[in-house]
Parts: sequence; C-alpha cells; structure tokens
Amino acid sequence: MQWWAWIAVGAMLLGSELTFVNAQFYLVFIGAAALVVGFLDLAAGGSAAWLQWTIFAVLATASMVGFRRRIYERMRGHLPGLNAGPKGETVILPAALAPGESCRLEYRGSSWSAVNAGHSAIAAGARARIDRIDGLTLVIHGDA
Repeated sequence: MQWWAWIAVGAMLLGSELTFVNAQFYLVFIGAAALVVGFLDLAAGGSAAWLQWTIFAVLATASMVGFRRRIYERMRGHLPGLNAGPKGETVILPAALAPGESCRLEYRGSSWSAVNAGHSAIAAGARARIDRIDGLTLVIHGDA
C-alpha cells in the first residue's frame, strides 16, 4: 500500500474514534499504527507490502494490549458511578398505607402505583424509601 494511503487510513481511524465512538480507545491504536507505517514507508522510500502489513499488525496489537487499559482507566477511572434507578430515594405518601396495600403517588412528575413491602403501616404525609421498581409499581417501605 502507498505511504499516503496508510496516513489517510490512520487519520480516518483517529477521527472516527473521536467522532463516533465513545472513547473506547480501540481505533486510536489501529490508527496510530497505520500512521507509523505510513511515515516509515515514506522515510524508507517504499518497502514490501508484506512487511508493511506485518509492522502494522504488530504495532496495532502490541500497543492495544500494552497500553489500552492503562490509558482507558486514566481517562475514565475517575468518573462517578451511574445511578441506574430510584432505589434508596424517598417519596412522601399522600395517604396512609398498610403493609401489602397499594396507593397512587407522585414521583418525578408522574403518577405511580406504590405498594408497602414493609411490616408496618406508613402514615399519610410520611416519607417512604423506594426498594425497587416492579413493572410500573414502586415497592416501598417506611423510612426509619
């Protein structure tokens, strides 16, 4: 392959990583390996195609295996965890709720069914903690 083709492919892969992929750092190493092969081919004045592909494969594999995890952890390691649900949040009950009973309540701007999964009744106006969501029902227990 021509030196300019290696450089073009490397630039496209690096651009794709930055544009389309959420920084998983796979295309960076493949693109960087293509750029290195392109510049080596330019400096050497042309080399055999099998040698270019061998250098490309070795560089891409070695750099990805050797450096990807460290770079990814450095870039993404300090991000806060994603709260995947409302577990642990509190709601205020509009009416008294006996154990095993259900009612309707407002949560995050919409009306939900809620069932008391605790062993004691929850008074009207009291806070309750969300254990989980079961379908479209909030499973709650009295806030201690």
